[in-house]
Amino acid sequence: MITSNKIKRWIGWLIILVILLLGISFLSLMIGPVRIPLTKSISLLAQKLCFWQSYPLENTPAAVILFKIRIPRLILGMVVGAALSSAGVILQGMFRNPLVEPYTLGISGGAAAAVGLVIVTGLSGTFPQIIPLAGFAGAIGATILVYFIASSGGRLTIPTLLLTGVIVSFLSSSLIMLLMSLAKGEELHGIMFWIMGNLQETNLSFIITVSLILLTGIFISFLFARDLNALVLGEEEATHLGIEVERTKKILFILASLLTGVAVSASGVIGFVGLMIPHLIRGIIDTDHRFLLPASALLGASFLVGADLIARTIISPRELPVGVITGIIGGIIFIYIIRKRKVEFRW
Repeated sequence: MITSNKIKRWIGWLIILVILLLGISFLSLMIGPVRIPLTKSISLLAQKLCFWQSYPLENTPAAVILFKIRIPRLILGMVVGAALSSAGVILQGMFRNPLVEPYTLGISGGAAAAVGLVIVTGLSGTFPQIIPLAGFAGAIGATILVYFIASSGGRLTIPTLLLTGVIVSFLSSSLIMLLMSLAKGEELHGIMFWIMGNLQETNLSFIITVSLILLTGIFISFLFARDLNALVLGEEEATHLGIEVERTKKILFILASLLTGVAVSASGVIGFVGLMIPHLIRGIIDTDHRFLLPASALLGASFLVGADLIARTIISPRELPVGVITGIIGGIIFIYIIRKRKVEFRW
C-alpha cells in the first residue's frame, strides 16, 4: 500500500535526481581541456535543436568539441550508468543478495576475454568496429553458458546460478591473463585500456543504437518492479502472491544480462556502479523497487557522467580510464555507507 505521503516523497527525490543529472551533464559539456561557457553551450544546443544557425556550427571549434566529442560521451555515460545500476537492482533483488552486481555472473569476463582475443589475433586492427561486437558476443556467450549450467529440469536455482557465474568469471579472468601474456606492446595496452573502461566512443549512430537498446531494457525492468518486490520476500511468498517465479527469474536474468552485455560492449568494464548505486538509494531513501529502479537509473547516470568528467580533467590533457575513477570513488563511498550503518542490507 502506497500512501500519498510516500508518493510525494518519491516524486520529490526523483525531481532532485533529475536536477542533479542535468547539473552534472552541463558541467560535463562545459569543462575540459577547452572550456566552453554555459551560455555558449546553451546557445549551440539551441541552434542545433531549433535548426537555426547564425554561423556554420561545423566551422567553430567549440561546436566541433561539443557535438563530436562531449555530447556523444555524455549520452553514452548516461545510458551505460543507468543500465548498470538497473542491472544491479534487478540482480540484487532476484538473488536477495546485496553483494551481487552485474559482473558477478561472469558477463564482463566473457566480454573482456572475447575483446582480448580479437585484439591479440589482430582482427581489431583490420576491423576496428569488431571490438564492441566481440564484447557483446562474449557477454552473451558467458550468459548462455551460465544459464545452461545453472538450469536443471527447467528450473533456475539461485545458489547454483551465482556459483556458476563466479566460476565462469574466474575462468574468463584466467583466459584474459593468458591473452595478456601473449600480447605485444600495443595489443597489451589495448586490452588493459578496454578492461579499465572508457567512454571515448564517438560514432553517433553506434551510440544511438546502444542507447535505444539500453533505454528499452531499462523501461522493461520498470514493469517488473512489483515482481521484484515479491521475490525479495522469498520464492514461496512470491508464489503465494501470484508471481510465476521460474518464468520471472528467467526473464529478469536475461534482461540484466542484456543490459550488462550491451553496456560492457560499448564502454568496457566499469565497476562499482551496479553494486554501489542500488545500495545508496536503498539505504538512504527507499527499498520499494517501484522507486528503486528509476531512482537508481538516474543516480547511476549522474555518477558515471561525473566520474568521466573527473577522469578526463584531473590530469588534463591526459585522460584516466573511467573505471579507475568509479572504483576509487565507489569503494570509498561503499566503505563509508557500511561504517555509518546507513545501509544494513535491508530489503
